[in-house]
Amino acid sequence: MPRLRMAVIGVGHLGKEHARILAGLPEVELVGVADVTFEQAQAVAGRLGCRAFGHHQPLLDLCDAAVLAVPTTQHYAVAREFLVRGIPLLVEKPLASSLDQAEQLVEIAQRQRVILQVGHIERFNPAVEELQRYRFQPKFVECERLGPFTGRSTDTGVVLDLMIHDLDLLLCLVQAPLRSVEALGVALFGGHEDIANARLHFANGCVANITASRASPSARRTMRIWSPEGYASVDFAKRQLTLIQPSEALRQLSRDPSKLNPVSRALLKDDLFGRYLQVRERDCNGGSDQLTAELKHFLQCIQNGTRPRVNGEDAWKAMALATQIIESIRSHRWEGHAAGATGASQLPAPQGTFFPPAAGNRAA
Repeated sequence: MPRLRMAVIGVGHLGKEHARILAGLPEVELVGVADVTFEQAQAVAGRLGCRAFGHHQPLLDLCDAAVLAVPTTQHYAVAREFLVRGIPLLVEKPLASSLDQAEQLVEIAQRQRVILQVGHIERFNPAVEELQRYRFQPKFVECERLGPFTGRSTDTGVVLDLMIHDLDLLLCLVQAPLRSVEALGVALFGGHEDIANARLHFANGCVANITASRASPSARRTMRIWSPEGYASVDFAKRQLTLIQPSEALRQLSRDPSKLNPVSRALLKDDLFGRYLQVRERDCNGGSDQLTAELKHFLQCIQNGTRPRVNGEDAWKAMALATQIIESIRSHRWEGHAAGATGASQLPAPQGTFFPPAAGNRAA
């Protein structure tokens, strides 16, 4: 079987990793990489032994499939050219910079009957894959996705940049219509929101609290889920899953500890984790990295004509939820009335400082 001719459009921070992995897959021929910074394309192509281009258009006639990793604001224009040609495409998240553009790309892919996969890479996190082996009903979900400022993806806010990972996972896990959204956010560097929190209510009674920041002193990516079946915690960075469920002994125990006799109360205290709450830790670090798994899945979908794990419709749903959150952030009234500060770029005037500026400078 001939190798699949592939191209990578945009070989910056993430695109160059796509190109590196594809160049090492035996079933792939990396025919070229393109970047508006031609020197960057040349550097990547030189390392990988393929052709470099300063524009994506020549690759339309050279490739069988492509990966798109350009800035979000360029997703629609570039992706559209590949999809109308019937070329399978993996687009980095988010699918587009607006919901209307995302919908148009989904419609083109459907009309052309071409595979459109979107790079919601946490779906390929082995801890998430392990979690989805279990049957459970999420009723409260808490997500934190915090990281330092990198200077990348400033063409979008933190909702489309980081939070959208958790929105996609949440929609996948909850499987229920959204009932209401309440959100707020702050723009620290000007323009888009850099810190955001959203409270989501679903029709099946599930409530989710989601926080994202790209101005945090340390990185943390976690999801915690409470359900009638038990509790689950995912550490995305460590690729670890913790599961806790009530034992039969706890289910049969009185629900009011004050009514227990001293012996039973002491047993409950000393044996809470183990006898009464069963704990299972899953280290999911075996196997390939997520980006390689995502790319191999894309190739399998092309070869077999199967639906991607995250297709255009899934990405559109995550974007639709992200759009509602952004709209809620923009309309949030910090002082409770329309005349006060509103949205991510306005805050009430400060009444003081936590510490004198000189002390802050010394601490820095």
